[in-house]
Amino acid sequence: MKDLSSASNRHARNSLMYPRKRPSPHGISKSHKSPILSQNAIRKTPRSAKTALLQQRQQQYRRDGIILEEEYREDIRCYMHEMENYTMSSTQSMDQQPEIRWHMRPCLVDFLVEIHFSFRLRPETLYLALNIVDRYVSRRIVFIKHYQLVGCAALWIAAKFEDAKERVPTVHDLVQMCHDAYEESAFLQMEGHVLSTIQWTLGHPTAEAWLRLMCCGPYIEEPKVQHVARFLMEITLFYREFVKYAPSSIALAALPRVWEETDECVEILDLLDTRLAKHVSDLSEVLVKKYSYAFYSKAATFVVQFYLQGGKFVRHPIPSLPVTPTRSISISAVSTPMSCSTSMSDGSDDFPLTPVTPALYPPSSDFDDKENRPTAFEPVYNKHRIDSPSEQFLPHDFVAFSRPVLHNLNVSSSPRAFP
Repeated sequence: MKDLSSASNRHARNSLMYPRKRPSPHGISKSHKSPILSQNAIRKTPRSAKTALLQQRQQQYRRDGIILEEEYREDIRCYMHEMENYTMSSTQSMDQQPEIRWHMRPCLVDFLVEIHFSFRLRPETLYLALNIVDRYVSRRIVFIKHYQLVGCAALWIAAKFEDAKERVPTVHDLVQMCHDAYEESAFLQMEGHVLSTIQWTLGHPTAEAWLRLMCCGPYIEEPKVQHVARFLMEITLFYREFVKYAPSSIALAALPRVWEETDECVEILDLLDTRLAKHVSDLSEVLVKKYSYAFYSKAATFVVQFYLQGGKFVRHPIPSLPVTPTRSISISAVSTPMSCSTSMSDGSDDFPLTPVTPALYPPSSDFDDKENRPTAFEPVYNKHRIDSPSEQFLPHDFVAFSRPVLHNLNVSSSPRAFP
């Protein structure tokens, strides 16, 4: 027979452990709340007013897609400075590549910009991809026939790290973009080798991340100013002289602020201004077309026209403060400047070969394999996806890209200081 007493005891214990109705933690119900307490609760203090203002700013950041806690701002900046120094590449090591030359870099960046724009990836993805390429080339010997493969693998890794899953290109997409120059297994093999070479360190603070941090603070810039800054920052991805600078300095130079000016910012500004003044017609056609769309405020059109008209960036120094007079004299007002300006560690590593390359040929030897001959680098394009953008990209006018047309732009307006 069943033990009824033990069953009743278990039921009693369960009823004590799990009561059917839990008491209110406050001891009172809503109907018994005092009206005096509710009036005192809504009385505002200076601390509550400051908290309300902070919450309002945070809501504005969230509407703009920016999540930033004010109390951690300085800690975030310090950590980003530490990480950007740790993830810098070495131009000296890249100079020692036996086949790859710096004049091949614009071709690869041009190709990556096209893929990046066609898949509508986040801006940070492009900068991270180029940083991964530079760090890999600083540590491994890369032959010409594998240069495009390294770039695609780096973009693939960066997209997985930065973008939403539905926007990340597949291996099949990359094979099509390269026009079947590589098999799918080559992308998988190169992805693993790149990650092991950079020791899986992907937290690189890009120039885009620094620009967002600068523009969401107390000095919020207009969208057109931010788009011009982004155009200038992407120009720096193409050329060797900008690789050695930290992303924070590049972002600050593209968004000149005289109160944050550094020596590096001044150097970057001078290099950018000189290159655009002398070689504005040689800019990447893909990049100029990308930033000529209306949703980028036609930033490329503005910059190209400015330099084709003979414009030059003018730096205005900070005026010195007037001395307090000792007697009553008339003091002329000090005018505020109309425009302002702003301005690594290189490590070395031995050069193991890329995994798909069997041997290293010395630069002076005769090449039996025509694929390894150190000639010009021309990435393979598949234009079917790129030349048919979405309809929302089309309805506006932008700068034409043939070289004669760049020189025939309207030059009627007088040059003015570049903002």
